[in-house]
Amino acid sequence: MSASEPIRDTEAYRDSIATVDDTGKRVWMYPKKPKGPYTNARTYLSWVLLAFLFGMPFIKVNGEPILLFNILERKFILFGITFMPQDFHLFVLAMLTFIVFIVLFTVVWGRLFCGWVCPQTIFMEMVFRKIEYAIEGDANAQRRLDKAPWTTDKIIKKGGKQAIFFAIAVLVANTFLAYIIGIDEVISIITEPISQHLAGFIIMLLFSGAFYFVFSYLREQVCVTICPYGRLQGVMLDQNSIVVAYDFVRGEPRGKLKKSKKAKTGNDPLTKIQSDVSTAEVEPATAYAGKSASNGNPAEEMKAKLGDCIDCTLCVQVCPTGIDIRDGTQLECVNCTACIDACDEVMEKINRPKGLIRYDSYNGIVEGRKKLFTGRVIAYTIVLAILIIVNIVLLTARTDVETLLLRTPGVLPQQVDETHVSNLYNYQVINKTNKEMPVEFRLAGGMEATGTIQLIGQAPTAEAGKVAEGALFIILEKSALQGHKTEVVVEVYTNGELVDEVNTNFMAPGR
Repeated sequence: MSASEPIRDTEAYRDSIATVDDTGKRVWMYPKKPKGPYTNARTYLSWVLLAFLFGMPFIKVNGEPILLFNILERKFILFGITFMPQDFHLFVLAMLTFIVFIVLFTVVWGRLFCGWVCPQTIFMEMVFRKIEYAIEGDANAQRRLDKAPWTTDKIIKKGGKQAIFFAIAVLVANTFLAYIIGIDEVISIITEPISQHLAGFIIMLLFSGAFYFVFSYLREQVCVTICPYGRLQGVMLDQNSIVVAYDFVRGEPRGKLKKSKKAKTGNDPLTKIQSDVSTAEVEPATAYAGKSASNGNPAEEMKAKLGDCIDCTLCVQVCPTGIDIRDGTQLECVNCTACIDACDEVMEKINRPKGLIRYDSYNGIVEGRKKLFTGRVIAYTIVLAILIIVNIVLLTARTDVETLLLRTPGVLPQQVDETHVSNLYNYQVINKTNKEMPVEFRLAGGMEATGTIQLIGQAPTAEAGKVAEGALFIILEKSALQGHKTEVVVEVYTNGELVDEVNTNFMAPGR
């Protein structure tokens, strides 16, 4: 290529998405129903994840849900451990760890999360799409139904499908609300008069409408145009990332197969695929323009000219986002593995090795090797390991009770008598558990013999998940004071058990 010759774009397919045409109009996707080992594995995994999602709100520990994300009341419960606003630093650190994990996971395994675990994919492909297949049939049947006039049969199928979709959306909305406000509150909204829970009922309707809109209309557009993770993958993947990839080394140049003697075939492309390679001949339009070394043998000639891809396009037909995986890694690919199952089925029918489309990296395809531990992966792994260790240390050091004890501002130390001095303090006792705690304060650190604590008012009781506030006097003998400022240790007990320890300063009267 000369210096003056312009560089031509050979990846024009990246200038548009399959779900939108040249005029900007939505192109409705009719993916062919996938089948195969990967689809079966994803189906079984989805059953486990759906059982977890719908079952967790009903599981309680000591009367509290095992998982709760109550943003309104700033109360979070993770597997029985209650986190209060005072634990916000733990939440931030956990989110940072999760982000680094997502980056590392994507760098190594691509969008494996999207295809196997993402709630959008699970609900769309394993729930709503399966219902659609059961009611309307496979892709071609759905196309015919959409183009057909409105008959009684069409009204029943379309109306029934949408009614089931909305019912599932209501169930999903109630489940998600149960993770926010608790299953008991959700049941109250459902069973009690609407007037008693008008705000909750409206929120439930909005959630249901949102889920229904996403899964009945928006669908794959969430993954293609909305999800930020799909956008980020382009900057996180490299040539060593394991993704759903087409082996272009083995598959190209592609070309269709024909029987030497024509046979009647049906509409299914699989019926055109022949298992007897020796009787196949190459279509002239797709033949590779190279010198054949087949010595006139049709089977050898075909092998010399063509790769293993027979251009049946089944990998495109089963793709829920409408891409051609043979073009390479693309933004729209969610690694759902439907194309792997479709291609493996074809390879079996034409007696060629499976894995033309498989989990692999670009370098794995080109060089025949997988290099997972690159410099970037090692760096991310080290950072992730450090963050995990810090999380473990902080969670281990976390107490069920957190006490804040500060001298009351504007109040000077008082001389009680000739030998004793008092300081006034404000306290806050934060109960992070789901049980009530009576609170008792005791001096420690050698001060218990020379001083006392006097509460103002009754002895405090910290209710479950709440804060007990009040004031108290610390009274010390003058002989125990160490200059103008003395450090004092106060222990916090509940039912005779030490639950926290706090340090504060005791001020001597001015001279």
